[in-house]
Amino acid sequence: MEPFGILNVNKPAGRTSRNVVDHVERFVRPAKAGHAGTLDPLASGVLVICVGQATRLIQYVQRMSKTYQATFLLGKRSKSDDIEQPLEDVPDAVPPTEEQLNAALPQFVGEIAQRPPAHSAVKLAGRRAYELARRGIDVELQPRTVTIHRINVQRYAYPHLSLEIECGSGTYVRALGRDLGETLGTGAVMSALKRTAIGCFQLENAFTVEEITAQSLPQQLQPAMTALAEIPSVTLSEAQVIEVRNGRPILKSWLTAAEPTSKVSLELSAVDSAGRLAAILYEKVPGELWPRTNFK
Repeated sequence: MEPFGILNVNKPAGRTSRNVVDHVERFVRPAKAGHAGTLDPLASGVLVICVGQATRLIQYVQRMSKTYQATFLLGKRSKSDDIEQPLEDVPDAVPPTEEQLNAALPQFVGEIAQRPPAHSAVKLAGRRAYELARRGIDVELQPRTVTIHRINVQRYAYPHLSLEIECGSGTYVRALGRDLGETLGTGAVMSALKRTAIGCFQLENAFTVEEITAQSLPQQLQPAMTALAEIPSVTLSEAQVIEVRNGRPILKSWLTAAEPTSKVSLELSAVDSAGRLAAILYEKVPGELWPRTNFK
């Protein structure tokens, strides 16, 4: 039987996200695997890998909020906004006080406009920005809206600053540090990053790469439903499952009293009587739930 589930991995620093996925794919072939939310080689921590049909759920994991422990070096700048590129001293940088730091942080909480780093995977004219930047081409990416849920200071002893950050999808933590450093007048580069959570996937429950083997992986896989923890769920009867798997809609009125239709929004997950993921449904027309994605 093809593996089908979610793997919570603790990616070590110095290893690419793709390299970790390749390690997992060795044990699940011919099934595919893919990660949700890239971690740069400099970063470590939670990397969620979707296996088999669960690769179709990557977008749902990517929507989940993410929590990071990030360390920055004030008084420095670099073209990549981290220590991966040569560092430049910021002339006449004055160490900010704790009061100045705490006063600056609130403007970076909520929905903010953020310019991605030049050395990022954002595409510009069909090319990755980092590919252009590495060739010496000046890259100026347009700001985009990201959401920062909270920022907590963990440690501050100039020039070192450690923050805990909870944010939404698409946020670049090194860009957040860069912009905070500019506000403080010191500049800043990210020197370390650890992702401690993606939604319900926590670092303390993650497996190291070395712990993942052909023998252990079936027990380490979490049910695919964990990727859909943040959307409503309904249970379908056997007849409803057959309708959905044949590409036909079911009526909202068919849902049992235990599954109130008021929960139905843009999408919902549907499980069979055994609790197995059967489909993702959406209200294509009023009163009708159509399958967006079916699962074997």
